[in-house]
Amino acid sequence: MADQGDPLARIADALERLSPPPPAAAQWLEYPAYVWDGRAARGVARLDAPELRLLQGIDLQKDAVAGNVARLAAGHASHDMLLWGSRGMGKSALVRASVLAAAQTHPGAIALVQVAPDALSSLSALFAMLGRVERQFLTFIDDLGFEEGDLSGPRALRSWLEGGVEARPANVRLAVTSNRRAIVGRSLGEQDDPINPRDVVDDKLALADRFGLSIGFHACSQDDYLAIISGYAQELGLSFEVGDALEWSKRRSSRSGRIAWHYVHELAGRAGMRI
Repeated sequence: MADQGDPLARIADALERLSPPPPAAAQWLEYPAYVWDGRAARGVARLDAPELRLLQGIDLQKDAVAGNVARLAAGHASHDMLLWGSRGMGKSALVRASVLAAAQTHPGAIALVQVAPDALSSLSALFAMLGRVERQFLTFIDDLGFEEGDLSGPRALRSWLEGGVEARPANVRLAVTSNRRAIVGRSLGEQDDPINPRDVVDDKLALADRFGLSIGFHACSQDDYLAIISGYAQELGLSFEVGDALEWSKRRSSRSGRIAWHYVHELAGRAGMRI
């Protein structure tokens, strides 16, 4: 014990008592999903995701993503995935739903680990932990986008995907969603580089090329929008009028899976139902 007559010792003891305890080690076999904050993992007791059959208007994307996640859960060869495109078209929901479906087929074999975009610098530590666990993991980075001029982030992620000395372990795959196919924004000024006008652009596109699956999501048609609403409404025992559903989308100047789901919430509220 430190000499309590020494003022510096008393200050050191006080600071030690005030400092938070180190985070408990994650129970990587216990939960279906986790949230990684860059320092520790928090287990999520229930993975909130729709059933795959309820995701309408994205059939080709659904087949590709769900099939890839199923192979990962079974321990077979599988790809890192980039899901890019229009907002609100079910990219994140599809990732969660695919993991849920794979976990139902292979109980306990796979877990989802969501990583905040600002925690990318800690991926090495996360991968080191996951690589020692006898379980498959889909590491999920939602709505990723790098600022103009930021090349260190894309290069680091690229090295983890492929070719770096700290590439992710064999039991871990990445799923990234982004509104942009190249993840990093591009500007016309990049074409004005007096030395090599393609260097910056090619460097950014090289990140997207590292994903084995790059899957685009596009704004849905009116028929797709109504089909999404119809699927959820039928599941919940709700009825709706086409004109009312279209008016809902017009007031928001958008048609997407998210807008359709908001309308279904409105229908449920009108019917006095909780969902």
